[in-house]
Amino acid sequence: MCAYKYLNKQKQTAAMEKIDDFFIPENSVDAISEDAYTQAAIVVNSLKAFARLTYQSVYVIDYFKQNFLYVSDNPLFLCGFKPKEVRQMGYSFYFKQIPKDEINMLLEINRAGFRLFKETPIDERMKLYISYDFHIMDKGGYIILINHKLTPIFLADNGNIWLAACVVSLSSHKQAGNIEAHMDRGLNYWTYSMINHKWEKQNAAILKDREKEVLIYSDQGFTEELIAKNMYLEKETIKYHKQNLFSKLGVNSMSSAIAIAFHKKMI
Repeated sequence: MCAYKYLNKQKQTAAMEKIDDFFIPENSVDAISEDAYTQAAIVVNSLKAFARLTYQSVYVIDYFKQNFLYVSDNPLFLCGFKPKEVRQMGYSFYFKQIPKDEINMLLEINRAGFRLFKETPIDERMKLYISYDFHIMDKGGYIILINHKLTPIFLADNGNIWLAACVVSLSSHKQAGNIEAHMDRGLNYWTYSMINHKWEKQNAAILKDREKEVLIYSDQGFTEELIAKNMYLEKETIKYHKQNLFSKLGVNSMSSAIAIAFHKKMI
C-alpha cells in the first residue's frame, strides 16, 4: 500500500471512530421494527409540512440506523449540498463542515446530553430539549454561527432515544457553546459548563404580561409609539417595560430579547 493510500485510510478510520463516539452505549437502541418506522413516517411527514410552512431548517436523527432519517431543503444547514447528499453523508457531514476545534465540544455535549436524559424520568423525557451553538462552513469556506436544538420524538422500548428532531437557526450569540437544557414550559433550566464539565441548574426569568406584550409587539415591528397606542400606555411606560426586559434577560437590545424569549419559550 502506498503512503498516500495508507494515510487516507488512517483519516477515514479516525473519522469513523469519531462518528461512533456520537452513538454511545448509554443510548443503545437494539431493535426497531418496520411497523414502527411506518408509524414514525407520519410524524416525519408532519415535520416536512412544518419545514415547508415555516422554512425552518429541520432534520431527524435515527439513533438505531445511526444516520439522518430526514433533512429539509432549507439552505442554512445544507452548506451548499442537496438534502439527499447530507442524508447520505450522515454524521460525516459534521466532520466536513464544522471546524475541527468544535468537534470535541459537540462530542462532550452529546455525552452530557444523554447523561441528563438518563437522569430524567421516562415519562418526562419527551419534554426535554437541548440547545447549543456551533459554527458550520459552506462549500465556499464561509463560516456562520448557528443555534442547534434537539429533542426526542420517539423513544425505544428501553426508554432511550430512537428518533430526535433537530431545528437549526442563526445564533443570537457571538461565540460557540451556550449549552442549555430545557423542560417544556418549565420554570427552571440547566446550563452546561465546559470548564466544570457538569450541568448547573438555573432559575428562569419570569416575565409579566405587560412585558410579554411589549415583546410580541416589538417582534411584529411596532415602534414604541405604536406599542404605547395599542396598549393604552405612555411611551415612557413602554420604555420602562423594555428596560425591565433587558435587565431580566441580560441583553441590551430588543432583537436579542426577542431571540432569547422565543428560544426559552417565554412567549
